[in-house]
This record gives sequence, C-alpha cells and structure tokens, in this order.
Amino acid sequence: MIPRYARPEMTEIWEPATKFRIWYEIEAHACDAQAELGVIPKENAAAAWKAKDVEFDVARIDAIEAVTKHDVIAFLTHLAEHIGSDEARFVHQGMTSSDVLDTTLNVQLVRAADLLLADMDRLLAALKKRAFEHKDTVRIGRSHGIHAEPTTMGLTFARFYAEMDRNRERLERARAEVATGAISGAVGTFANIDPYVEEYVCGKLGLRPEPISTQVIPRDRHAMFFATLGVIASSIENVAIEIRHMQRTEVLEAEEFFSAGQKGSSAMPHKRNPVLTENLTGLARLVRMTVVPAMENVALWHERDISHSSVERGIAPDATVTLDFALNRLAGVVEKLVIYPDNMLANMNKFKGLIMSQRVLLALTQAGVSREDAYAIVQRNAMKVWEEGKDFLEELLGDPEVRAALSEAEIREKFDLGYHTKHVGTIFKRVFG
Repeated sequence: MIPRYARPEMTEIWEPATKFRIWYEIEAHACDAQAELGVIPKENAAAAWKAKDVEFDVARIDAIEAVTKHDVIAFLTHLAEHIGSDEARFVHQGMTSSDVLDTTLNVQLVRAADLLLADMDRLLAALKKRAFEHKDTVRIGRSHGIHAEPTTMGLTFARFYAEMDRNRERLERARAEVATGAISGAVGTFANIDPYVEEYVCGKLGLRPEPISTQVIPRDRHAMFFATLGVIASSIENVAIEIRHMQRTEVLEAEEFFSAGQKGSSAMPHKRNPVLTENLTGLARLVRMTVVPAMENVALWHERDISHSSVERGIAPDATVTLDFALNRLAGVVEKLVIYPDNMLANMNKFKGLIMSQRVLLALTQAGVSREDAYAIVQRNAMKVWEEGKDFLEELLGDPEVRAALSEAEIREKFDLGYHTKHVGTIFKRVFG
C-alpha cells in the first residue's frame, strides 16, 4: 500500500488509530456485558468508557510494545493510563488477544467491503450508461485477435456490466462470510467468559457470533474474502485489456480521455498512451498476489498459532486499498472513454466483407450443398480476400458454384449488418431487465 494508489476513505480503515479505537470499543462493550452478568462491578464497566473521547497515542503504545513485545498488552497498559489502573483491572476479563485482534480485523474487512461495494455501484452505473449509449454502435467482434463477426460496442459494455454485477454479488457474500466476531477466550471454549459477552459485543459491532472459533476465527472465511477480491481484480484487468487493445494506433476504436496539458511521452510529443488501463493491469496483479497467502493462512496449528498474523497485517490493507483505488480509476476511465464509431466501421470493412463468411456458408447448406462442400467453396473465396485483396462479395457473385445455389439477391442479402444485431435488445433485456 503506497499513497500513489490509495484513497483516504479506505486508508483510514487501516490506520493504527482506527484499529485501536475498535480494540477499545470491543473491550468496553465486553465490560458492559460482563457487568450485566454480574461478573464485574457496574462502576468498573462505566469506568471503561472514560476513554471514549480519547485519541490513543500510537507512539506511546509502540513504546510500550517495544518493552512488552505484545501489542494487545501494550494497548491495555496505555488504556489503564487513561482510565486508572484500578478501574482497568476488569478490562479484558476472561478474554484472549485473538478475541480483540480477529474481531477487529473482521470489522475492518466489513467496512472495507462496504466501500468496495459503493465503488462497484459507481462502476456498474458507468458501464450501464455507456452500454445504452452505444447499444447499436456496430463494431467488429474478434476471436483470437482476428476479425470474426459484427457485434456492438453496447454489447461489449453490457458484457462487462454483467461480469461486474456477478462480482458485486460475490462481494456481498464475501462480506457476509467475514462478518463474524469471537469473544470466546483461550482455545475458544468460553471457560472464563460467558457466550453472552460474545453475542453482546458482536451485536454492537454489527457482526454475528462465530459458531466455533477455537482461539481464532477460522481463516477459510478470510480466504474466500481475498479470493473474491482477486476475481474482481481479474475482471478489472479484463476491461482494461479490452480498452488497451482498442486504443492501439492501428485499431483506435476507443481511447482513454486525454486531458488538456497531458503528456504521453518524454521523448515523443505525439504519443497518447493508455496509461490508466496499463496501470490497472498492474494493480490487478497486486491484488491477486494476496490470494495465495490468504489460502495458506487457512491451515493453522491446533487451536491457534500466529503464522497468519504477519500475512494479514500486509495483505488486508494492501488488497482493499489497491482494489478501492482500481475500481474508482476504472469507473473514471469508462465514464470518459472516447468511442470512435467511424473507425469501428472502417476496421470492419477492411477485409471487404470477409466477416460475412458464416452467413454464406449457412445459406449454401440451406440451399442443399453439403456442409463440407459449402465450407470449401466459401473458404476458397475467402482466401482470395486474405491473399490477393479481392472483394468477398464480388468473388462470390463470380463463383459458378455459389451462383448455382444462390441468386445475386440472396448473396447480397447475406451482407446486411442488421442481421448480426437483431437480438441486441433481447440480450440487453437479459442483462439489465
């Protein structure tokens, strides 16, 4: 996580001050629950809230940790400095560090997911708007990078909308997956703390109690969360790659918005490079590289070890901050993407009707020609376009075998672009309702 690829709203979730504030709320809410149960005096529970307006001193906590070599103990020591050692003696009653650490992590992941869902809503709105703008803007579809058959730019946007909509549903499920908390004590048996405390604290934090937590919340939940972020990152790259290909000089069917004063190259003043989508391709790699460590965190020793801890301290902020930035950058790219319909038509016509080969093939088979013979006839004429620059329609009109099966009008009719876009409305209805 570096400031260049970070937005303050997401970064704030992972600031030490935010983390310590959540730690404090967990401890204070736990005291309230313990007081309700009669485990600790009510006045001690009330005293725990004396620090509710305190800005915890991160440097002081770090200094204490340098001695204790334990971050939660360092925080509890600092908390006692604010509320008094006698008042603090019931704080953390029956709890273990993982109760605080794991529950806090999940609060942070839920908050991060909420921001990411809002990011996705912006991107989905942009994709939908551009899809309807270019619903009937015809362009050539490509397979293997080679001209295939006509499609529309609207369908391209709609395809990415549908993919991102699926990702939004995945993220909702991933958010629910990590929206659990654990206040179950050492090895998760509630031996020294009543399960009610967990229920109470989780309710205050908007979490569900983890059904069975050992001493940690099971990491399969987190593995799914980060895997979902990885899938979203791959979808971002999918859109970015399409735009990059479309911006290539010899294609130029779409282009990132080039603002006044922007420079494309330190050496070549003419350059207008797809730098934003190239950047998104790289950012997607950064998010995906957090997935494997999250998977490896699932296997822990017995009821707990901390092999996962150092990993999560890195990948949780890195993945969420980077993805938040990437989603917003992509939304901006889509919103301002420049489309060149004339270039789309010019590219489509570059091979003089060759893209209608399947229609001719099907017409010949429907006219009684065997599929094998029809394929050979059409391919023979198609190769003249590839190799000699001939016009496909003219070659077909001059081919005796084609004319024996199809009239001139029937052949010409097969070159109607509208044939390929007649079901665009049906597809849009499926995608957008």
